[in-house]
Amino acid sequence: MEARERFMSIDLTKLPDPPRPSYTFTLFSRDLFEKSNFKDYDSLVENKLSRTRARVSHLASILDNGNSSKSADVKAPAPRRTSTHYVGPGDYVASFTIGTEQTRTYLIIDTGSDLVWWQCGPCAEGGCYRQNDPLYVSTSSRTYETLDCIAKSESCFQSDRIICWQSTRACLYDVIYADGSRTRGWIAEDTITFVLDHNHERILFGCGKDQRGEPGGLSFSPRYSGIAGIGRRVLSGGYSLPSQFKADIMAMCLPGIDPQGSILSFHTTPFEKTISAQLLPNPTNLYYVNLFKVFVNDKEITQNPSIGNSRNAIDRCLVDTGTAVTYFPRDFYNVFRDTFRQQVKDHPLVTGPRPAGFDTCYTGDAVVVPDFPQVTMYFGRQDPENLLSLTHQRVMVYIRGMYCLAFFASDTNFAILGGTQLQGIGLTFDTAENTLSFDLDQCN
Repeated sequence: MEARERFMSIDLTKLPDPPRPSYTFTLFSRDLFEKSNFKDYDSLVENKLSRTRARVSHLASILDNGNSSKSADVKAPAPRRTSTHYVGPGDYVASFTIGTEQTRTYLIIDTGSDLVWWQCGPCAEGGCYRQNDPLYVSTSSRTYETLDCIAKSESCFQSDRIICWQSTRACLYDVIYADGSRTRGWIAEDTITFVLDHNHERILFGCGKDQRGEPGGLSFSPRYSGIAGIGRRVLSGGYSLPSQFKADIMAMCLPGIDPQGSILSFHTTPFEKTISAQLLPNPTNLYYVNLFKVFVNDKEITQNPSIGNSRNAIDRCLVDTGTAVTYFPRDFYNVFRDTFRQQVKDHPLVTGPRPAGFDTCYTGDAVVVPDFPQVTMYFGRQDPENLLSLTHQRVMVYIRGMYCLAFFASDTNFAILGGTQLQGIGLTFDTAENTLSFDLDQCN
C-alpha cells in the first residue's frame, strides 16, 4: 500500500529521462500520467480496466474474422471521408525529441497501431487540443518537410485512411479511433534526436492539424502529444517505428508503478531470449503467437472437444501492450477460472460484489500476500524453452481490499496476452527469426 501511495504522489515534472543511445527510448506506464484524475489507486485501476474492455470489444469486431486491423470495405473517395477505425491508445508512454528545436514530447506507444503522429502546429482553427507538453511547431523546425506525394509517391502509402491529394500534392491521412477521437493532417518528415550520441533519424509521421473528434467521441488527453505505432515491421509500405527504422528487433520492458521507467529499443536487445514463442505470419501488422497449453499449477486446462480442438490450443493469441489483462475465449476461460478456484485451498471466494468486473476474488491483506496458484503457458509446443510461468502480481490484482484473478473472458476466437501478465518481463520481438522472447524479471 505504501508503494501505491508513493506512486500517487509522484511529481510528473521530475520524471527521469536520461540520455539514451540511438534507437532507444524511455518508457513509462500511462498510469503515471493519468493518476491525477483519480482520488486513489483503485479508481485508477478500475478506469484502466474499463478502457481495456472497450479496446477488447473493438479488437473482437475487427479481428475475429481473421483479418488485419483495418476496417472492412472502406473506400477512400476524398480526404474528409478517408478514415480507419483504429483500436485506440495503449497503456504505455515513451519520450521523444523532435525537430531542430528538439521539442521533448510524450507519445502513447501502441503495438496495435502502424502510424506515428504528433499534434503539429500551427493548427487548423480550433483543431488542436490543449496539451501539457510544448507544442511541436513544424514551421519552427529547419529539418521539417511536408511529404510531396507525387515526387515521393513511394512514401505515401495509400490506403483507406491515406491518400495523395493531387491538387496540393499532400499525402493526407485521417484516422478515427474506437473511442471516437480523431486525428487529421498530412504525412511529413522531420528528425528525432537521440541525445546520448547526438544522432538524428529522419522519420515519416502524421502532422496532426485537426484533432477534433467524432460527434460524441472523446478528445485526446492533454498529457500526450500523439501516438507512436509500434506494430509489426513490414518490408515496404509501413509507417510504424519498426518499419521506419528497418528494425527486425524491438525490445521492451513494460514498467509498473516505478517512476524510473524502462526502455523501448530497436535493432538490439539487452535480454537473453531464454523463452521463445513463434510469431504467426498473419495478420502481418500485429503480434500473434500460438498458445499451445495452459496449466493452473499442474492441472491442464482441457475443454470438451465440441468446444475447442482436441489439443486444447488457442491457435491465435494476440500480444497487445494496450490491453491491461489477459483475455481467453469464453468457453476456455470458464474452465480456466473453475480450475483456478479449485486450486485455491485456504481462502474463501468472495460471493458478494466484486470490483472492476472481476468474477474471482479473495479477501486478503495487502502487506502479507497470499500464496495463489501459478499459471503456466506453453507456446507452440510443450517444451521448457516455450514455457512462461506466471506468479503473484502477474496472476492476481489487488483492488478494493481483494485479490482478484487478473484474467477475463471475451467473446472471441482468439486470446489476448495483456500488460499485467507481461509487466517486468523482458520482451524481444524478432521479425527476422519470427520469434517473441520472454525473459522473466530481467528489466532492471
